[in-house]
Amino acid sequence: MKKGGTVIVALFCVIYLLNPTAGLFEIIPDQIPFFGNIDEASITALLIYCLKKLGIIFKEEKQKKEIKQEKEF
Repeated sequence: MKKGGTVIVALFCVIYLLNPTAGLFEIIPDQIPFFGNIDEASITALLIYCLKKLGIIFKEEKQKKEIKQEKEF
């Protein structure tokens, strides 16, 4: 995915997650037990993927990279 597309998808994910339940759009209604939260979990995973593609590294990822580099030396 190109950088522009990644930014657009990341913005969509943020808007979707900030959208209150039963707001403007909802992929799977939250009233359905268990399955109602799958869409939010999927969107969160997609947002994390987009942030990693954009080079935004989470603290744990940075620590893993540092440890891996130390082991290589």
